[in-house]
Amino acid sequence: MADYLVKALAYDGVVRAYAVNATDTVAEAQRRHETWHTASAALGRALVGTLLLGSTLKGKDKLTVKILGDGPAGAIIVDGNAKGEVKGYIQNPKVALPLNAQGKIDVRGAVGTQGSFVVIKDLGLKEPFTGQTPIVSGELGEDFTYYLASSEQIPSAVGLSVLVNPDNTIQTAGGFMLQIMPGASEELISRLEQKLASLPRVSSLLDSGMTPEQILETILDDTTIFYLETQPVCFKCDCNKDKFATALITLGTKELQEMIDEDHGAETVCSFCGNKYHFSEQDLQGLITEIEENK
Repeated sequence: MADYLVKALAYDGVVRAYAVNATDTVAEAQRRHETWHTASAALGRALVGTLLLGSTLKGKDKLTVKILGDGPAGAIIVDGNAKGEVKGYIQNPKVALPLNAQGKIDVRGAVGTQGSFVVIKDLGLKEPFTGQTPIVSGELGEDFTYYLASSEQIPSAVGLSVLVNPDNTIQTAGGFMLQIMPGASEELISRLEQKLASLPRVSSLLDSGMTPEQILETILDDTTIFYLETQPVCFKCDCNKDKFATALITLGTKELQEMIDEDHGAETVCSFCGNKYHFSEQDLQGLITEIEENK
């Protein structure tokens, strides 16, 4: 089944609900970055969370999530947009920690419990919107939840889950997001909190064959759910050789000439997807000529 995200309303519109199967998306990131199992789970959760946040955007809007913790994983950076496309990387992909006390992958140990959780939204305005909150958990689901409540003033519940195979590949990955709108009763909020407390991990539900719709029906089992939209999601990077050429030009003629003299060319690597672009001596000479013509 191809990856997709579903958007819905429940409880007469006071609960917005989202669920996503992102197994292939996270598997593509794992394959490209060759992450070890704890890093796979951390990067995977960040990708799933960004897909959920991105699903609230419109048109050409896009966002960047930066998780800057003090753990061995280092920075995790993910870009997403309103079309369900994400790309991301983890600074240290070779992180494999022992399981935590609950027998689960120790994402908190990889991410750390100190640092910043930053969301930058490009909504087509002059200045991007930037929201920053401290890392409160390191498990990432709670960190997305805290960001939404603190920075965007939307009481929410975010669940993120990645099931990693012994060979570091991805078995399943997905998540959900509930957002509570004004008018929701305390009784409803309490009932949802109790339901979520007993909910199995989303990756386990997906592994048992559940769809995103069935996951929402499991969470919201005592109400009518109005499905608004189903959206495909995928790992997609928009890098190309021209973008790297533009970046190389900013180095200036002196550094480009050194690359020609010393290395007889250059190779650039996209940190988001791992694609490599080779620049020959002739390519670099062309960039030098371009700089000199635009002086």
